[in-house]
Amino acid sequence: MSRWVAVGRVGRPHGLGGAFVVEAASDDPARFAPGARVYVGGEPAVVVDAKRAGGRPVIRLDRPVERGSEIELPADELPPPGEGEFYAFQLVGLAVEEETGRPLGTVVSVDPGVANDVLELDSGHALPLVEDCVLAVEPETGRIVIARGYGESV
Repeated sequence: MSRWVAVGRVGRPHGLGGAFVVEAASDDPARFAPGARVYVGGEPAVVVDAKRAGGRPVIRLDRPVERGSEIELPADELPPPGEGEFYAFQLVGLAVEEETGRPLGTVVSVDPGVANDVLELDSGHALPLVEDCVLAVEPETGRIVIARGYGESV
C-alpha cells in the first residue's frame, strides 16, 4: 500500500461554482492543472477548473469536498526528486546526529520557514535545512548528519 502525501488542503470557497482556494499548496503548478487527479478523503477527484487568485491556486473538482480536507497523492505517483533533493516526508523518521556522532534526535516534521525549511526533532531541536548545517542526508542508512555546533542548544 502506498503512503499518502499531502499536496494541499481545501480552503475557503471562491465564488459560487464550487471552487476553493488551495491552502498549503504544492509548488508544482501541474499538480492542480485541469485534468489532474488528486485524492480527497481517500477517494479520487479530478481538477476541472483552475486559476490563481492572490498568488494561490483556486480549483474546482469534479465532486464536492469538505473544507479543511487534505488533498493528497500516493507517494509512488510523485515524480522522483532530483539529485541531492528529497521530499519532506522522506526526511521524517530519520535519525539526526552531529558529524562527531553525537545523536540529536529523530525528525518529526519538516516545517516551512521564511528563509529555509526547518527540521523539527523529537528532542526539541529545530535545525535549519541549509548546506552549512546539513552535511549529508542518507535515507538508505536512516540518518542525517549535521555540522558540529548546530545541535548545541534546544
